[in-house]
This record gives sequence, structure tokens and C-alpha cells, in this order.
Amino acid sequence: MAHAQKGSTVSVHYIGTLDNGRIFHSTADEEPLVFTIGCNQVFPALEQAVMGMAVGETVNIVIPAAEAYGLRLKENIIRLGLTNFPAEKEIRVGQKLSIAFKGGQERVMQITEITDTEVTLDGNHPLAGLDLTFAMRLDRIE
Repeated sequence: MAHAQKGSTVSVHYIGTLDNGRIFHSTADEEPLVFTIGCNQVFPALEQAVMGMAVGETVNIVIPAAEAYGLRLKENIIRLGLTNFPAEKEIRVGQKLSIAFKGGQERVMQITEITDTEVTLDGNHPLAGLDLTFAMRLDRIE
């Protein structure tokens, strides 16, 4: 029976949950996640968890926030004056915007607060600061 190893392309189905039990993503009704072990296409901890598994095996793995989407960083939150936004364009909490920074760098940020004078934008990944649990089943090895 073949086992997943570095260089193997694998297909896995998973259910990803947070500490409170909320599902943040599941492939149950979707195509499986396909990646090649050793090519840095997924979190290193996921690659390590799949290494040595055979088709049909399951594993549960917890990935600490620092090894997943990182910690929530205050420096990824900025406040801009409301006058920086076109008056004719509606903005709302939860909206994602592509913000251009000096040097040509662009970043997608989410509006988290709007006051009479300021807009607060958060550039942290929505899952930053959260430990992630994956219940995975290895479906195929190529």
C-alpha cells in the first residue's frame, strides 16, 4: 500500500474548525484539496500530517495561529480620514477594498468601523490569531 511522501500529489477532504467549534471551511460538498507535498502549497503542518498516510486514513491536526495565518497584528490596522474616500461611493463595514500604498504595493483590507470622520481598515487575514483544527481524510496519492 502506497504512503504519501515528499513529492507525492495528494487529494484530501477536510473539515476545518475553530476552537469554538465553528466550521471555517469544509470540502465535504466540494472538490478535494489537491497539493504536492514539499511544494509549499499549504501550511507546512498540513504537509507533515499527511506524510506517511495511506489512502483512506484520517487524521486530526491542530495548527496554532502562528503557524497558520499568523497573529493579529495592530500594525495591519489603519485609520484613514473619511475624506480619503469618494463621497459618491458607498462604503460599509465588512466591505473589502484594495488599498494602494507608497511604492506600488497593494493590499486587500476590510472596513471594520466607520465614524463621522474616520474609516478603520484591517489588513489581517480573517483567520489571523486563531488556532485551526483540521479533520482530514487522504483520498488519493499520485
